[in-house]
Amino acid sequence: MIFQVYNREICVTTIQVDGVTSSSLLMVGDTQTIQLSSTFDTPAESLIIGPFVPLSPQA
Repeated sequence: MIFQVYNREICVTTIQVDGVTSSSLLMVGDTQTIQLSSTFDTPAESLIIGPFVPLSPQA
């Protein structure tokens, strides 16, 4: 397999993002370093960390 990269000038004026998944990365142009971070927009008391309780089917 032969992989050739041609770095040319790029000009981006506007980017519109309509949706974001739980693991997303948007890159424009060359990138030498990527730093990942995350935030929660829900209150801390609504975050449940622990054993999961299986849901039983309704009868």
